[in-house]
Formats: sequence, C-alpha cells, structure tokens
Amino acid sequence: MTLNVTTMICGLILLVGILELLRRRQLREKYGMLWIGVALIIVPLSIFPSLMDRVAGFVGVASGVSLVLFAAIVFLLLVCLHLSWEVSRLEEETRTLAEEIALIKIKIDADERVGAHDDQR
Repeated sequence: MTLNVTTMICGLILLVGILELLRRRQLREKYGMLWIGVALIIVPLSIFPSLMDRVAGFVGVASGVSLVLFAAIVFLLLVCLHLSWEVSRLEEETRTLAEEIALIKIKIDADERVGAHDDQR
C-alpha cells in the first residue's frame, strides 16, 4: 500500500472516530470541530500530495513534508497550550467550589448545633 492510501485511510478513520465521539457526547463540539478540520485537511492532502509541495514552495519551505511536520508540531504545541490553560482554569474552579462547599458545611453544622440547642430547652 502506498503512503498516500495509508494516509487517506488514517484520515478517514480519524474522521469517523471523531464523529462517533461527538455522537456519543464524549467529545465537546469545540474540540470536535477542531479535529474534524484536521481530518478534512489530511484526506485531501493524501489524495493530492503535490498540493502540499506547491504550498511549501509558495511559503518558501524546501519540501511539503517539512512543512507538514512543522505545521503538525506547531498545531500540537497550540493544542497542549490550550489544554494546559483549560486544566488551570478547571483547577481554580475546583478549588473555589471546594471552598464554597466547606463554608456551606460549616454553616449547616452551626445551624444544626443551634437547632439541637433550642430543642434541649
């Protein structure tokens, strides 16, 4: 099997997998659209690999393969940065919620003690 066919099959499997995750609601739409975009770029480039060489020549890169690898690395770094930001935001939200729950528990315990004290009178 040639590299083009293998790449096209992998791109189609990726697209089907993403659509299935979206259907099962295991992947949020904002991330699903991002990965669908990646799959929709991979499939045509696998069918027309000379297109990447033309784009590379237009940008001034020696070969299409180098441009694809560079773009993939930049893309993955941006995804990692975004996910790091999401994790940091969620950690802060979790800490805030834990603090609020602790304060609510303290208030409930205090109300129960006051209620128990009133019942003893």
